[in-house]
Amino acid sequence: MVKNFLCLAAAAIILGGCISIQGCVSVHGTTHVTEQKPHHVLRHVVLFKFKEGTTAEQIRKIESAFCALPSKVDAIHDFEWGTDVGVENLSQGYTHCFLVTFLSEAKRGEYLPHPAHKEFGALLGPHLDKVLVVDYWAK
Repeated sequence: MVKNFLCLAAAAIILGGCISIQGCVSVHGTTHVTEQKPHHVLRHVVLFKFKEGTTAEQIRKIESAFCALPSKVDAIHDFEWGTDVGVENLSQGYTHCFLVTFLSEAKRGEYLPHPAHKEFGALLGPHLDKVLVVDYWAK
């Protein structure tokens, strides 16, 4: 009986390891998991270069505000971000990269004029030297 239970438990662990979890994003301590990756997603890549004199505290507030957008804007399917760690010194002063994923152009169209996005832009604006945005359909 114990032997059968151990075999069943081992099989469950092995099969559990075969389940693919495509996305796992942590936003303010909340983890969002998507178990199936959509076939066709629209990526919205945003790079920031901050003005000289922008403090670390101001940057942290901007990071937190951007990270809060997925909980405020239903059109966002997935979200991740990070700061430059490149060793080639080719970032041209851009320090932050945010990747926002949408399931359609219509969803992106909901996001851009959304009040939460506009509010974020107002917070960011005084500290932004340059922004680079690239949208593409993932292949």
